[in-house]
Amino acid sequence: MPAPLTTLPADLSPTGWGDPARRTGLPPHATGFLREELGATVPTLPAGPPALTPSALPDEVAAALRDAVGDEHVLVDDDARLLRAAGRSYLDLLRLRSSGPLDAPDAVVLPGSAPEVAAVLRACIDTGVAVVPFGGGTSVVGGVSPLPGRFPAVVSLDLRRMDRLVRVDEHALTATFEPGVRGPEAERLLAAYGLTLGHFPQSYEHASLGGYAATRSAGQASTGYGRFDELVVGIELQTPAGALGLGRGAATAAGPDLMALALGSEGVLGVVTSVTVKVRRVPAVKRYEGVFFRTWQEGCAALREMEQERVAPDVARLSDPDETRSHLALAGTGGLKGRVGRLVLRARGYRGGCLAVFGWEGTESGVAARRKASLSVASRHGAFVVGTSVGDRWEHGRYDGPYLREDLLDAGYLVETLETSATWSRLDATHEAVRRALQSELPRAIVMCHVSHLYAHGGSLYFTVLAARDEDDPVGQWQRAKDAACAALVATGATITHHHAVGTDHRDWMTAEVGPLGVEVLRAVKATLDPTGILNPGKLIPDLEP
Repeated sequence: MPAPLTTLPADLSPTGWGDPARRTGLPPHATGFLREELGATVPTLPAGPPALTPSALPDEVAAALRDAVGDEHVLVDDDARLLRAAGRSYLDLLRLRSSGPLDAPDAVVLPGSAPEVAAVLRACIDTGVAVVPFGGGTSVVGGVSPLPGRFPAVVSLDLRRMDRLVRVDEHALTATFEPGVRGPEAERLLAAYGLTLGHFPQSYEHASLGGYAATRSAGQASTGYGRFDELVVGIELQTPAGALGLGRGAATAAGPDLMALALGSEGVLGVVTSVTVKVRRVPAVKRYEGVFFRTWQEGCAALREMEQERVAPDVARLSDPDETRSHLALAGTGGLKGRVGRLVLRARGYRGGCLAVFGWEGTESGVAARRKASLSVASRHGAFVVGTSVGDRWEHGRYDGPYLREDLLDAGYLVETLETSATWSRLDATHEAVRRALQSELPRAIVMCHVSHLYAHGGSLYFTVLAARDEDDPVGQWQRAKDAACAALVATGATITHHHAVGTDHRDWMTAEVGPLGVEVLRAVKATLDPTGILNPGKLIPDLEP
């Protein structure tokens, strides 16, 4: 019999992000900048791990689950339960670093196939146990929190054993994966065929393809490659009511798009057991460059024009003045080749401007032609190209942000993100309204923002907030700020989330997003696919639980 999967992966911390060995600590210049901007802090958070609530899984339920997947794939040890007890939001990390009690799943179940997923769901329906699907555990909106709802116990349905590349269609350029495949493994498997998925969110190193589908993920090159929901051409869900398979032919007019309903369903309607995605040839050339704009408005105008003229880069990230200033300060002498580079910018009138990173991928001739077209538009809006060193620095550090957050937490700071999208006509107003809302609750905060996903009619806004942590009420401090920001989003007509999904954090804002009738539609679908309500209670749909 195989050994139980109780040990943690070597590159995964149970109480923080990823591999603890990747953390480098805050350099002295960064510490000085933050102290000057935000004031002194008192790093007093306990290191954890927290004490877990005892498992409430009845013996008969454990027996039914073992019958479904095998004895070695039902885990009740504290290490396994802790790893699935929370996502990786700021509030999650506060809980994981606390020494107080922490709600955890009562067991972890690891199915190895779609039939085993179906068997687990039947066992949980029969015994009245809630089920929380679990991929990479990287949710930052409470999407994997083990909430039992009205049920006496909850199990985490971890899909990491379902990690196969099922098939590749090299003529259609599609690939079918099981849901537990992580981003780097998907790229490794596809590279054997000279192919790439090209989906690189900041959670790429740990997130799963099933999680991408369940949350409608967006990657850092999604302007060129498309969001994950745009890449999906087929999906299979196992629901308590049965299997749901969607995606036939190249396109269809056969009624409403049920695949769109499955994508973004966050484990509330069913468990993703297979996903078929568009892939493309591995690009021969990748070129990333830094570009400076004098103002935020000029930069946004350039992005809009590039996208509407269909000459936008695959990667297009524009930082506002505060994010530009903060990133250059935190980068120290390496930012824009140090002090000399910044003096050149000032001499050209770009003092206090906005840094963008543009990236093009493809053939050598294609990249050259597309780069020329993109920069031609950018130059009409006052762009100044600062070279590939900035772009290369971004590429090499593109997954380091969560590790920096760990160091900032240790130093006593509140650090969290939120994101949205708005039409071009409302983008600037949304940007300003959210900044004001956050600073009204966090008066001395640094509020940074960048545009990172472009559409013909609008773009995304991704905010990062830094403030001295209120040690007396750190949870309430952020919740008040987030509520103010969400109210500003709704008031300006922006979306409540662009790619982080809904989970628990945005659940109560869903009525403002889709309207009361839209919520009723979601409830009706939930009642059809999950009549007993065992799947991921408390997520996505407001006021579903009595």
